[in-house]
Amino acid sequence: MTALDARPDTSTVLRFPQGFRWGTATAAYQIEGAAAEDGRTPSVWDTFSRTPGKVRNGDTGDIAADHYHRLDEDIALMRRLGVTDYRFSIAWPRVVPTGSGPVNAKGLDFYRRLVDGLLEAGIRPVATLYHWDLPQELEDAGGWTERETAYRFAEYAGVMADALGDRVATWTTLNEPWCAAFLGYGNGVHAPGRTDALASLRAAHHLNLAHGLAARVLRGALPSSAEVSLTLNLHAVRALSDSPEDRDAARRIDAVGNRIFLDPVFHGRLPEDLVRDTAGITDWSFVEDGDLATAAAPIDSLGINYYSPAVVAAGASESPSPWAGAERHVRFEPAPGPRTAMDWPVDANGLYELLVRLRDELPDVPLVVTENGAAYDDYADPSGNVKDPERVDYLHAHLAAVHRALADGADVRGYFLWSLLDNFEWAYGYSKRFGIVHVDFATQRRTLKDSARWYAEVIARGGLAASRA
Repeated sequence: MTALDARPDTSTVLRFPQGFRWGTATAAYQIEGAAAEDGRTPSVWDTFSRTPGKVRNGDTGDIAADHYHRLDEDIALMRRLGVTDYRFSIAWPRVVPTGSGPVNAKGLDFYRRLVDGLLEAGIRPVATLYHWDLPQELEDAGGWTERETAYRFAEYAGVMADALGDRVATWTTLNEPWCAAFLGYGNGVHAPGRTDALASLRAAHHLNLAHGLAARVLRGALPSSAEVSLTLNLHAVRALSDSPEDRDAARRIDAVGNRIFLDPVFHGRLPEDLVRDTAGITDWSFVEDGDLATAAAPIDSLGINYYSPAVVAAGASESPSPWAGAERHVRFEPAPGPRTAMDWPVDANGLYELLVRLRDELPDVPLVVTENGAAYDDYADPSGNVKDPERVDYLHAHLAAVHRALADGADVRGYFLWSLLDNFEWAYGYSKRFGIVHVDFATQRRTLKDSARWYAEVIARGGLAASRA
């Protein structure tokens, strides 16, 4: 990465540095569809979504936004918006159907068409290797609770680097490993749906190991100009009060929500307080010699996904809880302010807090906001327009927070809006809409929402108005 200008303009238009990356983001299982076409095999999300009661309305990603068949249309939409970058994920079971072994040429061809189409449109490809769609065969062998999965992931990273390394500018190993480990194996609200605190901690460690192994493989296979990154959904944790008990609750969540990834990846160590907090669950003997050094393989940037803050107090969480080691000591409190259709509080200060925290803790690591957005109950009106002023307000506030962090010295290189398209929203199925492009799932018709037009204007002028009426 080349350094951007140090401080942005602070006039009535909040201008971002020259070279700031304006992007949007998606994930394979949420948009691609074609779940059983051209050699793709089931992932844990195919299995989970077919399990009664796991996904709202019994929805699956079988068709999703049909991106697999509408690739050219979706690239044209991005070109119309003027985005400089597109962050997408690769479906592991589409390219290595069994998780290890033979490579599926038709699966690779799809991603070649995607990358070539982006480049032809002048859009920089940003590839994520893992956005939760673990091949089901690997889960049947233990999934992320087994260290072998980390080695299979590194092999898969090598396959993709060999296929697309000359054309993809940025490679992200993992997206939100916290969700994969703790929602997938801890409280079971995500695939594969396990509820086992020990399994969640083992999964977290093996995801860290997988990241480090894959980063080394990528570094050896990619041209020197390519960037290697990791994306974390760090928690902006606030204690309800200044009492020692509430402050300790915030510390516990920071340990198992943030530092369980930050410390191994950037410091080659486990947080000592996390080890103490989880002593009743595990002695961490599954961490083998050399694992933490491997996890700490150097990367070029850190992606930050942020949606809302968390307010905690001393107490106990509902069971099953994703917060291994903290579940009997922490309860979550409602944060003040407006809420999205996900019932998540809207508070852009949380994003600013995370960015300046990382400025201080990781001063040499460039940052990218790799996901930020909101779900609202928007719809196409009789004239075919989709008005979503709440989403525009949300995006304006959060981009202003990024600008403020830049002005205060945070090295933020880009912003990726979540999401390009309305899509399959995991356990919520098709009931929640995050896209700036409305998708009629019955017809697959795409319609730009007002937020898409607003974002296109922000990109075109390289900034936004200092205030929004």
